[in-house]
Amino acid sequence: MRQLPIFPVLRTLGFVFWLSLPLIGLIFWLGSGFIGDQILSRAYNHKKYLQADTQMAWQMKKTITAIEVEILTSKGISLVSVKTNHSTLKTIMFEFAIAEPSKLEAKLAQELGLSQERVKELIHYQALDNQH
Repeated sequence: MRQLPIFPVLRTLGFVFWLSLPLIGLIFWLGSGFIGDQILSRAYNHKKYLQADTQMAWQMKKTITAIEVEILTSKGISLVSVKTNHSTLKTIMFEFAIAEPSKLEAKLAQELGLSQERVKELIHYQALDNQH
């Protein structure tokens, strides 16, 4: 069988190498797509869950030292700062759309897990009229 004279020229240019590159790229592209689909369609059944500290409310009852409230009467909101003697949690900030002290005390008692009597002992009010 006789070879055409063009084949030696193509071999010197590396035609076989350059022709195989797109084929190799296509194989990698299809293979990575198949593997990616397999990984992404796998169900994620992770058994570890975040567990909240259920004793936090009980510990907070013992560590709250003061509750400072600034009532912005013009806006009808209350800014509450709860001071604690806890080693990592020093201050807790709340903002309520309540300007009436009795309703605010009830809401704080509910949020902090304290009795209303304990909240009344710790709370200090400051009424501000912000007309800026």
